[in-house]
Parts: sequence; structure tokens; C-alpha cells
Amino acid sequence: MADKLIQQLASELSIHLRQAEAAVALLDDGATVPFVARYRKEATGGLDDTQLRTLDERLGYLRELDERRGTVLEQIQEQGKLTPALRQAILEADTKQRLEDLYLPYKKKRRTRGQIAREAGLEPLARLLLEHPQTDPDTAAADYVDPARDLADSAAVLDGAKHLLAEEFAEDAELVGELRDFAWRQAVLISEATPDMRETGAKFSDYFDYREAVRAIPSHRALALFRGRKEKVLRLTLQVDPEDNPGRCEGRIAARFDIRHQNRAADDWLAALVRFTWRVKIFTRIETDLFSTLRERAEAEAIQVFARNLNDLLLAPPAGSRCVMGIDPGIRTGCKVAVVDATGKLLDTATIYPLPPRNAWDASIAALAALAARHGVELVAVGNGTGSRETEKLVRDLCQRHPEVRLTPVMVSEAGASVYSASELAAREFPDLDVSLRGAVSIARRLQDPLAELVKIDPKSIGVGQYQHDVSQAQLARGLDAVVEDCVNAVGVDVNTASVALLARVSGLSTAMAEKLVEHRDANGPFASRAALKKVPRLGEKTFEQAAGFLRIRGGPQPLDASAVHPEAYPVVERLLKKHQRPLDRVIGDQTFLRALNAADYTDERFGEPTVRDILSELEKPGRDPRPEFQTASFRDGVEKPSDLQPGMVLEGVVTNVTNFGAFVDVGVHQDGLVHISAMAETFVKDPRDVARSGDVVKVKVLDVDLKRNRIALTMRLQDPLPGETGADSPARNNRGGDRPPRGGNNRGAKPGKQEKPATSLGSLGDALLKARKS
Repeated sequence: MADKLIQQLASELSIHLRQAEAAVALLDDGATVPFVARYRKEATGGLDDTQLRTLDERLGYLRELDERRGTVLEQIQEQGKLTPALRQAILEADTKQRLEDLYLPYKKKRRTRGQIAREAGLEPLARLLLEHPQTDPDTAAADYVDPARDLADSAAVLDGAKHLLAEEFAEDAELVGELRDFAWRQAVLISEATPDMRETGAKFSDYFDYREAVRAIPSHRALALFRGRKEKVLRLTLQVDPEDNPGRCEGRIAARFDIRHQNRAADDWLAALVRFTWRVKIFTRIETDLFSTLRERAEAEAIQVFARNLNDLLLAPPAGSRCVMGIDPGIRTGCKVAVVDATGKLLDTATIYPLPPRNAWDASIAALAALAARHGVELVAVGNGTGSRETEKLVRDLCQRHPEVRLTPVMVSEAGASVYSASELAAREFPDLDVSLRGAVSIARRLQDPLAELVKIDPKSIGVGQYQHDVSQAQLARGLDAVVEDCVNAVGVDVNTASVALLARVSGLSTAMAEKLVEHRDANGPFASRAALKKVPRLGEKTFEQAAGFLRIRGGPQPLDASAVHPEAYPVVERLLKKHQRPLDRVIGDQTFLRALNAADYTDERFGEPTVRDILSELEKPGRDPRPEFQTASFRDGVEKPSDLQPGMVLEGVVTNVTNFGAFVDVGVHQDGLVHISAMAETFVKDPRDVARSGDVVKVKVLDVDLKRNRIALTMRLQDPLPGETGADSPARNNRGGDRPPRGGNNRGAKPGKQEKPATSLGSLGDALLKARKS
């Protein structure tokens, strides 16, 4: 079975068999994905972390499938019903759904009406009517009337026979699989508003009269539909058979059991049996299965969107080692202020009250100026919550009144800061600090190094996904944890300054081991070398192998300890230095010398060309940070709330979230605006992340502001005319990337997924987006 599993993995991932074998062996041996991706390229043929994550996930699924397969075989064998054909079908089942279809007839279940009919001895009658349709049902049923068995008359007898055969038909794995596949290809999902819920559920108005092919529904729409159903605003139904041919599924059932209507005595009864089987037994099951499949696909896509955005946020440009003042804006309770030094150490705190009801504007400026001068503050991180624009205006006023302090205000996402403030980790880090002030510290630190600070927060609390509360929280947690692990290890961690939370994300290190590292560091001083890590209690050879390459030690006697070169590969560097008779300090950074080397000249039986090339690249810029350069956005003065926005305004903003349907941009009004996918570029956009990513600074133009629904429509195509202007509906634009939900209107015969002209206005924002899409 193991060989078959490896073959399946290789086939699914389009990789060589030896690559799959090596990857599975390494992962089973306890190696982490970052370690295998970076330091075992020779073994896996260069599989990257994305491929390895997919392989690891599929490996888990296939092993669960094999385990379940064994249980099913055992259960059916115990019943004495395991035929060679059934055994082969079970062994060939390639999905859990297919396996459960095969197991269903043998699965223990509650007594059904079909089982009761079989126990009452009605199976001979059912077989007679099925195999000899010329038999008169009422006449044949009369022989089975038995009031003692609740078979009071022929009608009751025939009803029992119907349930008996219907259950048998509905448990035919081949038939159900065929109908399920057909339904997935053909079914249309229809959504309608629940009576009396149109006003209270207005946010779902796009789906009050909606229909679309099930397989074409994108993730965000599917999750919106399911949320609307959960909130009892929407009623969802499936239409499997096309309206012009409503009996196709019933026809498939009839053909499967050779049922044909030829005006024989039992033909009407058999036709009713087929109709009952489809509508009562099979359709309801397939509807549940298709909704489940749609949700699973939508959740998987939503988790991928969240993961991609989280990756961009964690790898956002760090401001670096600068003294930063963090301000957590507040109105009634005041703004919380914290100053941290270049290493993130807390230096000072304060609370100011520049906003109503106290309005201590001048006193607040004086307090901030004193703090900035006392500690040499360079940057001011302002949390983007309530009161953020007013607070940013305060800082700008401070800069005008006190130019000598030379401050630069930067708006910083405070998502998750309150979660960190109340966490056990924050309590241990700042036991004597007020909870509200801890948030200001987090805001300041996340400007210095977003990755180092955000790892302290549950990724689900960062809020860069779409419908993340509607998906499987266990799968979401696994997916996001993998992203955090990959990001941390891609950047590397300074073992002498990192927190427990950051160290715990390093390949091979658990939270307990991270705590021991910090305890050893606190008790014995900074680690002088990577080799010194082995002195930490319980840090064995395996853990050292997995973690050492991702841990950085700067300023030590071995310069390679500050690089991504793994200690096991130091002999390669030594061999290179010996061959060219050059000291390490003359090789590091010498791009001309390093690029002239041939990697093949330094390989051996353990380290091949991929590893040597990585080493040479690392020697060019040892310990380089893969993250981009730090930059900030400038919000326009006087634009502080949605009502300040006017169509046509061109503003600078920061991308806060990227979804499948576009990008959300913070332009400084406490409400992110949406740049629909159709308004992101002059050319066709398939994936919004090809144009923008979380943290990017972009210029946008305001298309429309819907204050009632608190929605802002933006465009990154600055030359686009506004809705209603000349050329706004011009077909010249060629970006057809939009995907507004298709609307059903009153035309129930419309082609699924086709955009129909709405009978009424879609609302100001909806009309704007529709016009933008047309253009």
C-alpha cells in the first residue's frame, strides 16, 4: 500500500517517484517542511515549501483513507458479505466519499421502512414486480396482506415494497456516484430571500434573486450564501435537472435497473418508484453532498486567500532598528503612548487626552514632544482604529510646532493588538504594565519588525482573510500556522534577541524548547556561536540539525553563524577558502569573485550543486533580509471620514487585504475601500495578488461612496471616467475580471452564470461597480 501511496503522490504533484519517496521519508523522520525545502534539495530534487506542504497534506489524507479502508474491509468481512469484486472496488476507491458510497449498504443504521418491509417478507414481491412488470401490483400484493405485521391492505404492502427497492437503489454506489457527478456538472444553485427578511438581511441583497451553476460559484460568494442561509435570510435550493428536460436523473435511475414504461401492469408503479427514489432518497443526499463539496472548496480557497495575505503581512517591510513611539488611539479613555528603543525594549509610557471630551490638544503635543526629545524617537506608529486620523493629525501638528524632533508618522494596522494585550504572553512580558498600554507597545514594535511582533498573536485574529469565521477553524489554524512557520524561517531569527513566541516558530523548536533557549540566554548571556546552542538542556542533535540553519548569531567569532549556511555545510566553505587561499572576510560580499566560481567544483557525496549554489549566494549577502524596503503612505489632510470622500479624488493608501474579487485599501477614513478586480489594471486580471499585496502603498481614485451601507468603491485605473461621465460605459476597456453575482431576475430559464440586466437599481455602490465592470 505504501508504494501505491507514493505513486499516487508523485502523479498528483507531477513529480518524480524518487522525489516523493525522499520527501515522505524525511517528513516521517521528523524533518520540518522549511528544513527539507532549504537544506535537503539534493534528496527531494528541489521541491519547494509549497510543493512540500501540498505533499504533506495529501499524505495525511491518503493515510486516513487507507486507515478507513481497512476498517471498512474488516466490517464487511465480519458480515460475510465481502465479495472479490467488492473488495477490489474498495481497494480502488480514491476518495473518502467513494469509499463511504461502497460501504453504505453494509453500514449499521437505524431500522428503516425498507428494512421493516424486508423483515415482513416483502422482498419476493418487490423482486417480482421489478423483474416481471406484467404482474398486476394490487393482485400480487393481496397475498401479503397481514394486519399483524401492519400490512392492513394492498396499498400498505406496495408502499413497503416501494421503500425496500428505493433504499436498495439509493445504496447503489455506481448509480449514486454517477448522479452526483452529473449533478455537479449540471446543477444550478438558486437563492431567494426568506419572507419578511429583506430589510433585516439587506446586506445579502445581492443574493435575494440569484442563480448560478454550482461548480462556477467562487469561494467568497459560496461562503456569503451559506452565511445568509445560516442567518435565515436566504433560502438555498438546487436545480439538478434542466427545466427543459426535468426527468434526466429519473431516466438514469430507470436505465440502471432496466425499468421501461411499456404500458404493462406494473409500469406505473415502477415509474412512481423511480420518481420516489430520486426525489426522496437520492436527491436530498446529493444536495447535501454538493453543498458540502461547495463549502469545502470555498473554505479551502478562503484559507488560501487568508494564508497569502498573512504571508504578505508577515513579510511586510520592517522599519528596522529605530526608536519608535507607538500610539493606540482612544477618545474617551485617551490615547495610550509607548516608546521602545531600537531593539524593541520598552522605555517609557504615557496617556494623553487630545480628543473630546477633554480636548487637551496642546498639552498632548507638549507631552509627545518631551517624550520624543528625551528618547530620540524617529518614527511614530499610529494604530488605525477609532480616532486614528485625529491622532495622526495631532502628530503632524507636533511635527510642525517642533521641527527639531524630526518625526515621521506612520499608520499601522492594530488588528490583533488587543488580543495580544490580554494574552498570557503579554502578561509575562509586561506583568506591571496596564493592559491598554501593552497595545501601544505592540503597535510600536510591529512597525519595527511586523514578523517578530505578529507571531505573538493568533493568526486568525489578524483579520486579513475573507469569511475566515465561516470556515473550518482547525483547517484554518493549520494553514496559517504553516504560513507563519515558512515566513519566520525564510527570514531567519536572531537567537540572542528573539522572543519565545518567535523562537517557537523556528524549524524544529517547540514552545518548551524556545523557553529553555531564552532561560539559558538569560542565565548565561548571549550565545557566542551556533555550537553553543548544544549546551541548552534537552536540545539534542536532531533539534540542532532542524533549527541551526535558521538561527542567526551576529558578532560572533564565526561569521557564518550570522548567515543561512547550515553548520553541517561549513566544510564546503572551508574547502573553498583553502582552494583559493583566501580568508573568509575577503570572500564574504565579494560578488565578482563568488559569481565566477563553478558550484560543481565544490560538491561531494553529501552536498550537491543546489546546496553549493545556495551557499555561494548566501556568501554574497550573508543573513540578508528577503523583505522589501520600508515605505509609508501619506493620507490627505482633511480626509478623515467616509463623508469627506468625493468621487474623483485621487488618494494614496495602503492595501490591507486582497481577496479573490479585489483589494481593500485604507485611505485613512476608518473604512477600507474596495478596488474591484475589474478596476485594478488596464489589462485582464486573473489574480488580484498579481497587481497588489497586503502592505503595498498604492494610488487610487474614488468612484463612489455609499454612506448608508458604509461602502467605498475605488479604482487603481486613475484615467477611468466616473460613473455617469462621458465614456463611463464605453466598451473600450478590456479587463473582464469582474465577478459580480449573477442575478436571476424573473427569467428562470436564463443560462446559469449569465449576467442579466437587473430589474431594479443595485444601490449606488452596486451601480458604480457594474459600470466599472462594463467599462
